[in-house]
Amino acid sequence: MGNRNMEKGIEGKRLTWPIRISYAGGDVACNVIFGMIGTLLTLFYTDYVGINPATVGIVMLLSRLFDGVSDLIMGVIVENTMSKWGKSRPWILWMSVPYALSAILLFTVPHSTGMVQAIYLFVTYNFCTTVCYTAINLPYGSLSAMMTRLSSERDMLSVVRMGLSPLGRIMAVTCTLPLVKFFGDDQAAWVKTMSIWAVAALFLLVNCFLKCEETVVIAAKKDEQKIPLGKSLKALVTNQYFWAVLVLWMLQSVSFGISGTILPYYCKYIFNNDTWMYSALYLTETLVLVACVFLCAPLIRKYGKRNVALAGAMIALAGQLLFFLNPYSFTWMVMSCVARAIGLAPLNAAVFGMIGDVVEFGQWKTHIRQESLIFAGGSIGTKVGSGVASAAMTGLLSVAGYVSSAAGTVVQPDTALDMIVTIYKFGPLVVAVLAVVTLALYKLDRQYDSIMKTLMEREARGVL
Repeated sequence: MGNRNMEKGIEGKRLTWPIRISYAGGDVACNVIFGMIGTLLTLFYTDYVGINPATVGIVMLLSRLFDGVSDLIMGVIVENTMSKWGKSRPWILWMSVPYALSAILLFTVPHSTGMVQAIYLFVTYNFCTTVCYTAINLPYGSLSAMMTRLSSERDMLSVVRMGLSPLGRIMAVTCTLPLVKFFGDDQAAWVKTMSIWAVAALFLLVNCFLKCEETVVIAAKKDEQKIPLGKSLKALVTNQYFWAVLVLWMLQSVSFGISGTILPYYCKYIFNNDTWMYSALYLTETLVLVACVFLCAPLIRKYGKRNVALAGAMIALAGQLLFFLNPYSFTWMVMSCVARAIGLAPLNAAVFGMIGDVVEFGQWKTHIRQESLIFAGGSIGTKVGSGVASAAMTGLLSVAGYVSSAAGTVVQPDTALDMIVTIYKFGPLVVAVLAVVTLALYKLDRQYDSIMKTLMEREARGVL
C-alpha cells in the first residue's frame, strides 16, 4: 500500500530467495541450540542429573540478568566494529565455533556434589547464553537492518526468518527425546544428541555469513561524529516504540518458554507419556506456526504488521480460554496448541520487521541511527523475560513439592501435578493478554510513510 509507493524513493536492495533462506538459516542454527535450552534443558537437569528445580530456576534467573547486561555491551561493541565484512556480519563467523562447543558443555555436568553441579551449571550456562549466544544472535538480528532499507523487504525477511527458524526447534525438540532413548537414555545420550545439533548449527551459521552481506550505506552517517554512550542510551530509552517491540519480542520468547518448559512435564506426569506425545504436540504446534507465518505475508502487505499481529493475539487469547474447559484431555491439548500457533504466528511474522521500522523511527526522532543498540535492547527484554519465566516456573514446581526422577521412577504429589496444570493454563493466557494490550497501543505503522519521507529529505541534505 502506502509503503510500496514511499519505497520508490528509497535506496535499498531487493533480496533474492537464496539470500532470504540463508539468512533464515542463521536463526535455524540459533534455535537448534537455544530451542534445547529453552525447552528440554530444565528436564535434563532435574530428571537426568538430579539437580533441584529451585536451583535450576535461580541459576537461570541470575544468568538472564547477566545476559541482559551482556546484550547492551555487545550492542556497543557491534556499533563500534569496523571490518572488511562490516559491523554485524563478522561476528556470525567469529562466534560460530565457540557457540557450538558451549552448547555441548551444557550437558557434561559432572557427577559430584550439588554445589559443584550448581557452579558448573552457572558457568556453562552463562558461557553459552550470556557470552556466545549474545555475541552471535545480536549481530545476526541487527544484520537484517543492514541488508536492506526497504520496509517491505525487511518484512519479507522477517516472514522467511520466522517461518523457517522453528525448523531448528523442530529438529531439537521433536527428535531429541527419541534420539536420547536410542543412544541409551542417560546423560551420555544427551551429550551425543547435542553434538549432532551443534554440528548442524555450525554449518548453517557459516553459510549465513557467506551469503548475507551488509549493503545499507548512509552517507550522512559516515560524517557523523562519535556519539557518547550516554547520549546513545538516552536516544534509545526515549524511543517509545523501542519499548513496544521489546515487550512484544519478550512475550514471543516467554510464550515459547512456557509451552516448551512445562509441556514435557505435562506429557510425562499428566498424560503419563514421555516418549512420543511431547514430540507430537510440539511438532504439530510448530508446523502450524510455520504454515501460518508464511500465510501472513500477503495479510501484512494488505493490512499492516500491527493489525495482523493484534488479530492474531486475540485468536491466541480465545484459544487458551477454550483450553480451560478440559485441561486433562489430550484432544483439547492438541486444539490448544493449534490455536496458540495460529494466534501467535502473525506476531512471529511481524516482530522483526517492526524492529527494523523502529530503527528508522529512532533516527527520525533523535537524528541517531542505532541498529545494534535497538536489537540489543530488545534482546535484553526477551532474555530477561524468559529467564524470569523459567525461574518462576521452576520455583513454583519446587514450592509445590516436585520430586526429581533422576534416581528412577517417582510418584509426584498432587500439589506438583496441580501446579503443572495451573502453569500451563494461565501462563499462555497472561502472554496473550499482554500482547493484545501492547499491540493496541502500537501506532507506528500509520506514521511510517511520513517518517521515511522526512528521512529521505534530510539525508539528501547530508543530515541524519
